[in-house]
Amino acid sequence: MILATTKVKDLDQFLAVYGTKGADKRGSHGSKGSTVYRDPIEEDRVWAVFDWDEAGWTAFATDPETPGIMQEAGHLSRPSLGQFLGTFSA
Repeated sequence: MILATTKVKDLDQFLAVYGTKGADKRGSHGSKGSTVYRDPIEEDRVWAVFDWDEAGWTAFATDPETPGIMQEAGHLSRPSLGQFLGTFSA
C-alpha cells in the first residue's frame, strides 16, 4: 500500500483524468486500484491510498507519459508519499 498526497487546481478535472487516463497509466504499472479522499482542511488537497508496490510506483513516476497526464489532471505539485510506519491489529 502507498499513501500519496497532492494539491490540484480543480477537483472535478482531477477526478475526470485520474479515473480515466491516470487509471490506465497506473494500471499499466501494476496498480490494483486506489481510494481517493479530499482533505477536510485544504480544499485543493487530495489523498490517495494505492494498492501498489514501490517498484510499480517508481515505474509510474518515471514513465515519460506521466507528467503530461498529471498536468492535464491539474496537479499543482508532484505527489508526496507518506512514510509507512507499520501495520497494527484492531
